[in-house]
Amino acid sequence: MSKRITRRELLKGTAAGGFSFLFLRDSRVAFGYEANEKLNVAIIGCGGKGRSNLDAVSGESIVALCDTNDKATADAAKGHPNARIFSDYRRLLDRMHRQIDAVVVSTPDHNHAPASVMAMKMRKHVYCEKPLTHSIYEARMMCETARRHKVATQMGNQGTASSGLRESVEVIRSGAIGQVYEAHVWSNRPIWPQGIERPAETPPVPDDLHWDIWLGPARKRAYNPCYQPFNWRGWIDFGTGALGDMGCHTLNMPFMALDLRNPISVEAEVFEMTSETYPKRSIVTSLFPERNGLRTLRLKWYDGGLKPPADVLYGRELPGSGVVLMGEKGRLFTANDYGGDYELLPADRFTDFKKPEPTLPRSPGHHEEWIRACKGGEPAMSNFDYASALTETILLGNLAIVTGKPIYWDAVNMKAIGCPEVDYYINTPYRQGWSL
Repeated sequence: MSKRITRRELLKGTAAGGFSFLFLRDSRVAFGYEANEKLNVAIIGCGGKGRSNLDAVSGESIVALCDTNDKATADAAKGHPNARIFSDYRRLLDRMHRQIDAVVVSTPDHNHAPASVMAMKMRKHVYCEKPLTHSIYEARMMCETARRHKVATQMGNQGTASSGLRESVEVIRSGAIGQVYEAHVWSNRPIWPQGIERPAETPPVPDDLHWDIWLGPARKRAYNPCYQPFNWRGWIDFGTGALGDMGCHTLNMPFMALDLRNPISVEAEVFEMTSETYPKRSIVTSLFPERNGLRTLRLKWYDGGLKPPADVLYGRELPGSGVVLMGEKGRLFTANDYGGDYELLPADRFTDFKKPEPTLPRSPGHHEEWIRACKGGEPAMSNFDYASALTETILLGNLAIVTGKPIYWDAVNMKAIGCPEVDYYINTPYRQGWSL
């Protein structure tokens, strides 16, 4: 009986035997993994959510750490002293691509796509934080690149892995509340400044911050601490506002259950907005056509403290965030941002309700799903096929917000009909030196 050759033994043998560079380069993803074999993972973005993602995958082998803030990489390196340190993900991937199996991207939104696409073109598996991208064109490219290179992917909307969300989807699909004709989703975001102008002050860049690399593909501008470390979310050039930040969580369950893509129209009502930042409050209304036997549906998103009328919960006080799906036979309500812990209303109508048989697989855990997929297992449910479509639906709301005009979406041609001024936001041009 011949001994099974592991991936690392194969790599060692090919290097010693002098096989071609191309064979060695591709072998890290072309061959299977032993069940207990660790991935070589590079972390792009080490602070904030990046740090928690690092901790979540630290059971694998962390070989590289990258952040534009030297303090963030130094802190992360305390637990991974053998990892190589970088401030520019382009340099990391160029220098270490033969030593890397997978990449975790936890940068600000505007750097998600260029980092992820570069890695996928090198046939690296990618985990990318939500929202998947900063623009709709990037979302399409992320999906296309993942398919072409057959890599394992996942977006960081961890609620997708929860049994509560998957059960909520099963309940809606079972017809328990009948055909859903209206949905209300509200969020307590933004919790960062929005509706403000660009500061006039231009203080010096801190010694530990690589500002030009942080800007990445975005238009060049002077440093100001108002963008750091978290408030970039409210700035149009860098973030995707309240809708982009929380939509991939709170809209996830209804999107999955009701196939909410390619709306007929999207309109926004905004309050206290500037050309630089998203508004302090907004209401976004999307109308979805009939699709796969489902009736037309109106979806309303509220943020900045705005909420739907109290009668959506039959007069109950509305919490700070939530989702109500209104069906012909009843309503489903969840105050959980991730789509779990649902209630069927009115309660007396569902006293004898029995949960449907599970139709969706249950998850071993959010990051565990991705690791399993990287090693040849089942794809993660929030893979880039799914995540790109969810992100596109959400970013359509931002097109209406930033232009102040209704969006009539031509999904096939990726165009807003009769609204050419929105083209810039659909496919925002990159600064020289950055590309997909």
